Amino acid sequence: MLPYPDVPNPDLLDRIPLDARAVLDVGCATGALGAEYKRRNPACRFLGIELDVDAARLAATRLDQVAIGDVEADPFPFGTGPFDCIIYGDVLEHLRDPWSVLTRQAEALSPDGVVLICMPNAEHWSFVERLLRGTWDYEETGLFDRTHLRWFTRAATRRAVLGAGLLPVEVAPRIFDAAASEEFVRDAAPALVALGIDVTAYRERAQPLQHVWRAARRVPAPLHVCSTMLEHVGGVSHVRVTQPLQALTSIPGVTTEVLAPGAPTPKGDDADSARIFIFHRPVLAGETGLATLRSLIAEGWLVLCEFDDHPDFLPAMQHESILSFRGVHAVQTSTDPLAAVLRSHNPEVAVFPNAIARLPAVRNYTDPNRLTLFFAGINREEEWPQFLPGLNAAAALAGERLQFRILADRGLFDALQTPHKTFTPLCNYDTYLDLLSQSELSFMPLRDNAFNRCKSDLKFIEAAAHRVTAIATPTVYADSIEDGRTGLLVQDAADLQKCLLHLLATPSQGRTLADSARAMVARRRMLAAQASRRHAWYRSLWERREELTAALLDRVPELR
Repeated sequence: MLPYPDVPNPDLLDRIPLDARAVLDVGCATGALGAEYKRRNPACRFLGIELDVDAARLAATRLDQVAIGDVEADPFPFGTGPFDCIIYGDVLEHLRDPWSVLTRQAEALSPDGVVLICMPNAEHWSFVERLLRGTWDYEETGLFDRTHLRWFTRAATRRAVLGAGLLPVEVAPRIFDAAASEEFVRDAAPALVALGIDVTAYRERAQPLQHVWRAARRVPAPLHVCSTMLEHVGGVSHVRVTQPLQALTSIPGVTTEVLAPGAPTPKGDDADSARIFIFHRPVLAGETGLATLRSLIAEGWLVLCEFDDHPDFLPAMQHESILSFRGVHAVQTSTDPLAAVLRSHNPEVAVFPNAIARLPAVRNYTDPNRLTLFFAGINREEEWPQFLPGLNAAAALAGERLQFRILADRGLFDALQTPHKTFTPLCNYDTYLDLLSQSELSFMPLRDNAFNRCKSDLKFIEAAAHRVTAIATPTVYADSIEDGRTGLLVQDAADLQKCLLHLLATPSQGRTLADSARAMVARRRMLAAQASRRHAWYRSLWERREELTAALLDRVPELR
């Protein structure tokens, strides 16, 4: 039986720089943390050191390399780095001389690298309670682990970090039993007062079971990014707002915030922090739009617009006093064709292609005698009619071997002349991805017109990440899909019928295409590859804020 839980620590996972090139996990246990991180950043070289032989053998199947041994005897089994992140997840308290290990290994950090430490808190209320009751004793795991050689408080850990030549960037408490700790502190309050101990300060020290530290060679300048967000429809809010913001928080010094619909605009209180405010697909127009923008600029925010559709075809954007693009400092979008359109309103435009935050587990291609074709249609009613004869012809020939899974588009579902079909109404993003993951084929038609040419290839990279074979039209997708290698491009109904029948005859070829597409996403279309570029762009905008504000006021004098 392994002495470790085989799950990643989420508070460590989210703090590993998402774009790290090399990570050293000291005491990697079974490698659960590294395995989950590599689903976010497959390009990273993730290395582990582990003393327990059985745990290390399992970790070796998940990480790039694992050294079995005592880190105090050999702190650099893979060489002296550099490492972008060194992790001590509940490890230092097990060492004879943790201070020396931390100091030596910290020298192997890259210039912008971080050290992450998860440390049990010797001031935890349960520790004190057991001492008072006389029931203190060692246990197999947890705070009272019999293999603990050292005990650390928050203050002691801070001294260890500083002694290693590092600077604390962040310390986050891990509290698992808030109600019990509140009860203990309440009962102990008279004694605390009698001893001259501040009850509130003691509660803050006694509640955390552990602390998670993030430390670096230098403390980065703070950056706060705040964004509005539309309701979750079709994954746009996830892919364009919540996931990129989560990626940014893995960078030391960066904090983020998503405003709930109707929430008041935050005040720019921290004068030392760079502050970026992003409107997600806004309709800013007239006096209301002017007042909103004036308030943000007066509060010291640098204001951006996030937009990922051709605005000329959206009725809400045709207001004669629209300010969504020209009334902000800069614009971010998803494709180069769309950026060209938006630059006619604002010269400061950056392109961040839609990307995958995490490679999911694959769930399809389990039955060689059956394929399921997935179609998700929001405002796609005009895209599929020319292909309907090919779908119905293939369905008639294939029978139950070809299943159809239709999401949102009732018209297509009703038009399919087969009993082997299921329909799901418009649903949340997680359900959409779940349905996609259980399919083998994904059909993505787009007619060739100005609006569609500005769309992104999000449906393709989602399908590819889930190892679903993409069948698409050339519009948009010809720039992403290598026909016959990472997917199939079809021109008309006859093409589509031919492709479907060929895939039914040789399903292994479809799986090969999907495997190649998934590998391409892992190499080139992960959000991990964007985090640093987004961060650098926001920093550069902030450094140019006086110049950008002057240009903004020249474009929209009414904002003065």
